[in-house]
Amino acid sequence: MEFARTRDILTDCLDENKISYEILSHPEAFAAQRIAQAEYVKGRHHAKVVMVKSGAQHLMVVLPAEHLIDLKKLGMIVGQDISLEREGEFESFFPDCAVGATPAFGNLYGVSTYVDKSLAEEDYIVFKAGTHTEAIKLSYRDY
Repeated sequence: MEFARTRDILTDCLDENKISYEILSHPEAFAAQRIAQAEYVKGRHHAKVVMVKSGAQHLMVVLPAEHLIDLKKLGMIVGQDISLEREGEFESFFPDCAVGATPAFGNLYGVSTYVDKSLAEEDYIVFKAGTHTEAIKLSYRDY
């Protein structure tokens, strides 16, 4: 499967909306903190994706690499219990992405997205671009 297609979908969307961004290439890395190190960015700038389930609904949560998800707090925000999803439960939603390399744009896949408010305090964020070797950097304001 051609995972670079995800990057193309993302960059097309960003280009159409006249958003400035940078594509960052790095050695293969899987964990968000490792990618942040490879990109020479602090973990608070790397936006990792965590997939959760609320009832029958799949939700994307975007938070800094250095943070852990608070399922209880998110459940209060959503209004019902939340549980972490295993990759096998949601990978079919992102067929053009390498497993575990989902970009922080659930809207491109019809998935509701919740973003940790601490990311809004950053001038820029970096997130996976559908592969384990590429990321996209853009201003949080543009995100």
